[in-house]
Parts: sequence; C-alpha cells; structure tokens
Amino acid sequence: MTAIILYTLSLILLIISFLKDKKKTLTAMKTSIISFEKIMPQFLGIIIIVGIILAIIEPSTISKLIGNSSGFFGVLLSAILGSIVLMPTFVAFSTGNMLLQSNAGYPQVAALVSTLTLVGIMTISLESQYIGKKAAILRNFIAFIFSLIVAILIRKVIMFL
Repeated sequence: MTAIILYTLSLILLIISFLKDKKKTLTAMKTSIISFEKIMPQFLGIIIIVGIILAIIEPSTISKLIGNSSGFFGVLLSAILGSIVLMPTFVAFSTGNMLLQSNAGYPQVAALVSTLTLVGIMTISLESQYIGKKAAILRNFIAFIFSLIVAILIRKVIMFL
C-alpha cells in the first residue's frame, strides 16, 4: 500500500514539474536515467553476491551468527563486517532486509546497516586526505560506537514491544 502511495505521489509531482517547466523536467529525467545506468551494475552485482551467499549459508547458520540469540557477539560481528565492507547505502538496506528474512536479528542488522553507511575502513585513506588522518580515524570510531548504540537501542525497543 505504501509503495502505491509513493509511486502515485511521484507521478503527480512529475506531471506538475513537467507542466511547470518541460525542459528542466526532461533534463532531470535524462540525468536520472544516466545515474540509474551507472548504479545498476554495482547494485546487481552486490545483490547477486548476497543472494549466492544467502543460498549457500543456511538460515540456521545466519541465525547462529547474527540472530537474536547471538547477543552482543552478533552485534559486534555485524558491526565489524559492516565497517570493512564497502557498499552503497541503498544496497545496504536491501541486504539488511534479506538478512532479516533469513532469521538475522534486528539489533544485528541495525549494527550492520549503520556501520555500512557510516563507517568506512576501506575509504579511510581517501577520507584522511580531505579531513586529516586524526579526524578520519576519530569520525570512523565515533560512527562505530554510534552504530553499537543504535543496535542496543533497537534491542531495547524490541524488548519493550
């Protein structure tokens, strides 16, 4: 139902934009198609890799490693993996959804997704060129701690419900 509402709203706004300024709307549409074409191979590659991994690894193994019963170890494992792996944000959310469907725990997936989007061990050298080595390490460390706090808060919310 939500998807229908969002698609309808997007279509209405696109029509309004087109009526207001056809040239800008068409330019924006061309730009978005080019961006989509650039992102799609990366997105498909990661989805295929995650799909293969989920097909090979049984849900019971995922549940053992990062399920609700894995506790803080599972949260820490997810956070470490998320810190190391380089993945676009929109793919991180899709991956989190796939893991949840394979019996992963919400706090563990929260730690994984938040570290995937906030922490970048693979990109720290590039980041340090712009903000300095100390600042890059500090920012990544704070983001890692924040991700653990998010996982703990998710755990508390789930226990409350």
